[in-house]
Amino acid sequence: MKSIIIYYSFGGNTQKVAELLNTYLKDKGQSELIRLKDLKEPQGFFTQARKALMHSKTVIEETKFNLAEYDLICLGTPVWAFGPAPAVNTYLDKCFGLEEKEVVLFSTYGSGSGNTRCLNFMQQALRNKKVNGFRRFSVQQIKTNNADFILTRIKKIGL
Repeated sequence: MKSIIIYYSFGGNTQKVAELLNTYLKDKGQSELIRLKDLKEPQGFFTQARKALMHSKTVIEETKFNLAEYDLICLGTPVWAFGPAPAVNTYLDKCFGLEEKEVVLFSTYGSGSGNTRCLNFMQQALRNKKVNGFRRFSVQQIKTNNADFILTRIKKIGL
């Protein structure tokens, strides 16, 4: 199985989950890990939250947008104000080649109040790209250093 993990991480929490997921998937085949880079990354929390709440997009560094060669596509984001980070919104808009693919959506969150809404938004954006099926998991930021907990979450969705 050839898989790819594409994620955005501001504070490092989503990166920890993405790296552990990558290690797990490498044991099952070939896996590639790509971190999205926001070229206009806002510095303040409130600016970030406002942009996420409005489902704003940003300018991201050129990366792999054609996902046709992968069997499994994983997309990760921190939850900011009930939504994905603007870099992920941009990626969701630009990516292609997802027809009949399996997609794993994952998030890291603080309080959890907007987590489901964030994942639902991402899933809807990809549903329009004819994705075959979705799996989802989330990790609270205080548990991102707990590898056993994260692996349990990954295994629970059937990976």
